[in-house]
Amino acid sequence: MSAAGPSQGAKAPSGGSAAGAAAKRGGAVLQTHDLVRTFGGFVATDHVNLVVEPGARHALIGPNGAGKTTLINLLTGYLEPSAGRVELLGQDVTTMAQHERCRQGLVRTFQINQLFADMTVLESVAMAVSEQKGLGTRWWKPLAGHGEVVDQAAAILERLKLLPDAYERTRNLAYGRQRLIEIALALAMRPKVLLLDEPAAGVPTSESQELFETIAELPREVTIVLIEHDMNLVFRFAERISVLVSGAILVEGDPDMIAQHPRVKEVYLGESHG
Repeated sequence: MSAAGPSQGAKAPSGGSAAGAAAKRGGAVLQTHDLVRTFGGFVATDHVNLVVEPGARHALIGPNGAGKTTLINLLTGYLEPSAGRVELLGQDVTTMAQHERCRQGLVRTFQINQLFADMTVLESVAMAVSEQKGLGTRWWKPLAGHGEVVDQAAAILERLKLLPDAYERTRNLAYGRQRLIEIALALAMRPKVLLLDEPAAGVPTSESQELFETIAELPREVTIVLIEHDMNLVFRFAERISVLVSGAILVEGDPDMIAQHPRVKEVYLGESHG
């Protein structure tokens, strides 16, 4: 298991007891209860009990095939669970459609960016802001006629350090900047919980550090749950880590605990030599 030293910032308490305590306090912004997903005889998600507290920087890690993306798909409603339930802000959303969960504040990004290559950065984010405001089909009208939309889009770009690229077509930007645009589109939806599925996938190392530094500066009003294979980035960013193996949570804790856990090391060594 290759990782840089854990972050020196404030850490969440380690171990499963913290998750249980958060649930008892009613402080979970996102929570699963014995979540199961099977595909025929294959168990992809095995009785997962995940608790994410408001403002968390929570990472889901594990070897390939551990069920991380399946879990994200269950959280967002892309997949229906075979058993168990999902709660968002204390509300059971297990049967709620993806777009309804998005309106409730659960927003995701994907491993492969999904952008309109011929639109400018500002146009792309303005479109997402317009959608969030219910303007829908009117987003395409000249931006000058939608001052509030433009102001909100520009504020998001400034937060993500994308304002200098506002009038650049998205296809012309480096891939790391494109990943930031996707996050900007997600922020335009005013998420309470932002799920990032491998935000650094395909991003050169020289750009991934800046990408994560920008993500780390997002306000705590946005809870972040991410999947990421780069352990250096995970240990610098996450304050709590859940390790998935064979669809189940093997262990959960702060970065110090996870870095020293012998079973976690064994799982990753097995992956690297398998």
